[in-house]
Amino acid sequence: MTEITSRRGLLFGAAAVSAGALLTGCTSNEPSGSKDEPAGNDQPAADDKPGKQVTIGFAGPQADHGWLNAINDNAKSRAEKYSDVTLEITEGSNDTAQQIGQIETLINKKVDVLVVLPADGKALTQVGLKAMRAGIPVVNLDRIFNTPQAYRCWIGGDNYGMGLNAGHYIGEKLKGKSGARVIELAGLDNLELTKQRTQGFDDALKNYPDIKKVARQAAEFTVESGQAKMAQLLQAQSKFDALWNHDDDQGVGALRAIEQAGRDDFLMVGGAGALSAFQAIKQDDGVLKATVLYPPTMAASAIDLARALGQSKGIGGLAEFEIPSSLTLYSAVVDKTNVDQYMSTGFK
Repeated sequence: MTEITSRRGLLFGAAAVSAGALLTGCTSNEPSGSKDEPAGNDQPAADDKPGKQVTIGFAGPQADHGWLNAINDNAKSRAEKYSDVTLEITEGSNDTAQQIGQIETLINKKVDVLVVLPADGKALTQVGLKAMRAGIPVVNLDRIFNTPQAYRCWIGGDNYGMGLNAGHYIGEKLKGKSGARVIELAGLDNLELTKQRTQGFDDALKNYPDIKKVARQAAEFTVESGQAKMAQLLQAQSKFDALWNHDDDQGVGALRAIEQAGRDDFLMVGGAGALSAFQAIKQDDGVLKATVLYPPTMAASAIDLARALGQSKGIGGLAEFEIPSSLTLYSAVVDKTNVDQYMSTGFK
């Protein structure tokens, strides 16, 4: 959700390396977490030798979406792995004034580092600046502040890359099919991330002149909107070959509409990486054949980065003494060939 987002090329089949893995200095000898634990527990903790005690303040929006709930779970779980980390976590709110107040409370508590996923990056920029000016470094998670002065490090997903890799995946599947038609079920059109996902998809399709996008409908990242908008698309488009759906939560509704219409004459690619999508891909008895990741494990990696900041460490495997100023995660495509690898990262 940022202009810093990388413009990666045709790497849609490659496995992603989490930012958390980059931070690894030595691997814990403790067994992996249970299947019910967040994905952050399945990755090695960063330099788990205890160091300076660090208090991390974590402030995010209300967990009213499966992905946002997974963000909170990953942050909590990761912090628990470190005996030298204390996590001060807020309740979470979509009200910008309330979230600003929560962050100001953390500033007043003099936490060592802040991790902030703002409900609105623009609206919360000033409180990010306030923390930085108070000497509290900020790890800006996903939704970016208006100025780099408001954070020490940004880590987030690649919305443009999601669309790009979805487009390339569909393009390769339909390559050689003359007159191939695709449609798009987007998210909220007033969000910059939706525009970036659509732009990436459109740019990828330019590499496949035989493929034409014939329809696009915006939904609202909810099951209900996915079902309603997909029903409209199916009614308007009697024949198409592929569907790119921006979000796996709204994809649950889209799949209901597809089943109700009795359609199975196209392939579907989802987005984000929900557990239900992974399970459907593995079962391989419907239209959903792949999903493009927007990994909530970024919250676990944000905790790693905050701990490194609090202990004045860099990243293992890199020559620099400091952590980077930005980390953009890769939007890997998950299909039946690699779904088992990613199953533990699926969010509910």
